[in-house]
Amino acid sequence: MKEDKAFVKEMTPQSEDFSRWYIDAIKKADLMDYTPVRGCIVFKPDGFELWERIQEAMDKRFKETGHRNAYFPMLIPESFFQKEKEHIEGFNPELPWVTEAGGEQLEEKLALRPTSETIIGHMYAQWIQSYRDLPILINQWANVFRWEKRTMPFLRTSEFLWQEGHTAHANEEEARQETMQMLEIYREVVEQELAIPVWKGQKTPSERFAGAVDTYSIEAMMKDGKAVQAGTSHYLGDKFARGFEIKFLDRDNQFKYVHTTSWGSSTRLIGSMIMVHGDDRGLALPPRMAPTQVIMIPVGPMKLRDQVMVAFDPLFDEIKAAGVRVRADLREETPGWKFNEWEMRGVPLRLELGPRDVENGQAILARRDTGEKITVPLEGIAQTIAQLLEDIQQNMFQKALAFREAHSHLGIDTLAQLSAHIEKCENENTLSGWVLAGWCGDDACESKVKEETKFTSRNIPFEPPAQKSVCICCGKEAKHTVWFGRSY
Repeated sequence: MKEDKAFVKEMTPQSEDFSRWYIDAIKKADLMDYTPVRGCIVFKPDGFELWERIQEAMDKRFKETGHRNAYFPMLIPESFFQKEKEHIEGFNPELPWVTEAGGEQLEEKLALRPTSETIIGHMYAQWIQSYRDLPILINQWANVFRWEKRTMPFLRTSEFLWQEGHTAHANEEEARQETMQMLEIYREVVEQELAIPVWKGQKTPSERFAGAVDTYSIEAMMKDGKAVQAGTSHYLGDKFARGFEIKFLDRDNQFKYVHTTSWGSSTRLIGSMIMVHGDDRGLALPPRMAPTQVIMIPVGPMKLRDQVMVAFDPLFDEIKAAGVRVRADLREETPGWKFNEWEMRGVPLRLELGPRDVENGQAILARRDTGEKITVPLEGIAQTIAQLLEDIQQNMFQKALAFREAHSHLGIDTLAQLSAHIEKCENENTLSGWVLAGWCGDDACESKVKEETKFTSRNIPFEPPAQKSVCICCGKEAKHTVWFGRSY
């Protein structure tokens, strides 16, 4: 069957302009649309279903570890932000404010939440009286606002969707265990469900969350070599507890401040999934995330369509009954046109059924990840499809992992070497990727790397592929081994 190349021609190649490719891909896959409000988008059904699948994967794990969902107000009084100075300084440039309602000026202006530590801290102070009230393990699924100057759909928008967990504990040990537990949940979901390999590690002080004692992240590499912070978990110590007077009476009848954590991931995971797996034909979605896992398309002459549909409809029902998210495309466009459209939408598996296939008791399955076409018997096809979807899931993770390893550089130890590496990549139009380097711990050295190369520290990986002994900037003894790279 000759394929219609129209969709491919309309897609900007990744090598030509990756950002333009990304916009082309999400628009042509009908995931979102722009709105009249700057930096805000509409999640169309396929785009929102991707978020629902991420929600489902995470929410299940949250509840298995004892967390429950709640909801807190979107509007936060200005005075709440003053109670934790570092927090307001970190978010103030991005805050949109409500100053008027019902035609009258408000006595106190209200922020549209950039995050909920302050309002939740205020409520926890009312709810926590004794050690018997601890721990509090709450998550909320919500929208937040950060007035971004440069936006990109799903990755960075003025309003976005996320989850934010906020917990309170009797001591530091329990709070730190919670922080690391949630970071591991993020890693598990992103690697197992989204098929994106990540590095777990600790953020440097300059990159940690405003008001946190320690921030930890998972970092993912996109196909343009840039990094996305795919999830963060923060140990807040008793900073917010002191600011909001969150105290409890311990077993010895002594008042103590709680230790708190917060952790979050957002719809930028959708953008990350697209950028990690997509190609010049458009989206390529991991089966566990794909809104449609199998698209069924009848082929062959229209005069023989009734003969095909006799087998097509029961086959559809059988596959659907097996729990597969399957759709049938019965539109009048040519099969080649349909093939390209569903490839562009990233559907993992295509099933073609024609008159000769019906006669021979077989169907053709085409994989989105490899382009391979396989002829399989109709008998037991639901089980065959289930196994193929799992194979595709694993293959997509391995391809992403191989890409990350190919663009991770372990032999660059000085700023001069890094600058030369970047210049060489720019001249050859290749990706500069990430660099594993030593860092002495001085903020000035970290800042100099950023100023001269636009590479920022991503995190200090818990299990780096190598240990670095000298600082990439000053040449002194390295206290940390750090991933550096450009980021979104």
